[in-house]
Amino acid sequence: MRDFYPEDMAVRNAIFDAWKKSSHLFGFSEYDSCVVETLALLKRKKGEEIVDQIYDFTDKSGRELVLRPEMTPTLARMIAARHSSFSFPLKWFTIAQCFRYERMSLGRKREHYQWNLDIVGEDSVTAEAEIVAAAVHALSTLGLNKDDFYVHFSSRALLADLLLKLGIAREHHAPVFLAFDKRGKICNDDIDKILREAGLDQKNIRQAFSLLNISSLEQAAEFLGNNQSSYRDVLQFLEILDAYGIRDRLKFDISVVRGLAYYTGIVFEAFDANRKFRAIFGGGRYDNLLKEIGGKTATGVGLGFGDVVITEILGHMQKAGSHDTKAETAVGYMHDDQRATAISIATALRNGGNTTDLALCPEKAKNFFSRVGKSGFREAIYVGPDDVASKTVRIKNLATRSEREVVIKEMTTSSVPVIYPQ
Repeated sequence: MRDFYPEDMAVRNAIFDAWKKSSHLFGFSEYDSCVVETLALLKRKKGEEIVDQIYDFTDKSGRELVLRPEMTPTLARMIAARHSSFSFPLKWFTIAQCFRYERMSLGRKREHYQWNLDIVGEDSVTAEAEIVAAAVHALSTLGLNKDDFYVHFSSRALLADLLLKLGIAREHHAPVFLAFDKRGKICNDDIDKILREAGLDQKNIRQAFSLLNISSLEQAAEFLGNNQSSYRDVLQFLEILDAYGIRDRLKFDISVVRGLAYYTGIVFEAFDANRKFRAIFGGGRYDNLLKEIGGKTATGVGLGFGDVVITEILGHMQKAGSHDTKAETAVGYMHDDQRATAISIATALRNGGNTTDLALCPEKAKNFFSRVGKSGFREAIYVGPDDVASKTVRIKNLATRSEREVVIKEMTTSSVPVIYPQ
């Protein structure tokens, strides 16, 4: 788990700002919830990897609770609780802190912040396209160009139809999806073992893995036929993204299945162009989740976009530093007698919207300029007794070392009194 120093917060805030900006631009409403959930809500599905990664505990009243590992079940619980009062479809977003006990590696920690976008109550694949477009917009806001990343996508419904075509019964689809999601994380022998333990014979296992050789939608259609609704949904998804102007950011990848069992339709994951890092974001359609937790049936599409991987990518691309929010101007003074004048100058600058750092004690000029020069300020004002007497100060540009002289009264507003020592 992480500490965030000021330089880390500058990057985190830039990421959060991009998430919020894109959410609002695309018409999503913000929500939030407690970081603690019930264990029962998270155990809705047996066999999911996430169940073994939960930070769970029992409180003083004997309730089984968890630190939330993801936000989608909480969203489903909240909507189910007030389902009849909502006008659908809902477009909601949140930035949630999530916790998972798992092996730490590049791009994965035991705590992270995650931007969640969800559209609930919309059957059309326009919902998937809207969410992908919002996430692409956020990446562009953070400075990533169209050649820096791609969104890989597939469809669980399409993959299920392909498995049925091969004669693999529907009750075996969930372990196949889980095995495909683990491919590249564990060896093929271990995947083979998982599938055998799930009841698949060796012929079915070979057939399932043969699907990974499909590299295009055209190949899938050739094998399956192009009249299946799952195939038509994927085609429509691409046509809509073409209208958004981002179809060239999408790549069909049949191995994308997502690890969570509640996904039912189109699924997607974004990666940097060179695949040096883990997935930047991922999500897809979940049409049964609300019903599974006791609510009314409602379709849903969601996305989770964590802060860890994108922070690593921004650092690798040397884009993170451009989001620093350091104060523009530093104001210092020589003696206690000049403190009031320094305060009035700093107050006037702040009232005018200039982010200003005020020295908290007197400093020698040499020490002041040395300190602020190392701290990233753009300008500096140092107040000495001669400045108070002449009622002028010099504003120094710390990059060019140039100076300009300004009358103290001209730096203040009428609402900010300039206090001169007696």
